[in-house]
Amino acid sequence: MPRPPGAPTLDPVSEEVRESSEDQTGADAGTQDAVLLFVGGPLDGRVEIREARHGEPLPTVTHVHLHGGPKVVHRYDLTPLGPQAGVYHLRPRQTVRDQSVAE
Repeated sequence: MPRPPGAPTLDPVSEEVRESSEDQTGADAGTQDAVLLFVGGPLDGRVEIREARHGEPLPTVTHVHLHGGPKVVHRYDLTPLGPQAGVYHLRPRQTVRDQSVAE
């Protein structure tokens, strides 16, 4: 027997929400969450789900590790794999000289 409109249900997802999610088209593809994988460095193997409300994934992510010694900075560059997926690869380390010390 069909359920009358507005009648309570045990289904946690309302019919309206289910219908709107089924109606999504390619135009809404940019509003979906992105799956991002980290390769190399301290974040190696990490998978992050970036919610669509945060916008497009950043082209570069900086990870700073703070501990008892000097801070360690790693940078990851994004390689897109499609509209909702990408891989952050560890950027090769660059030697930085302290310019504040006179030679």
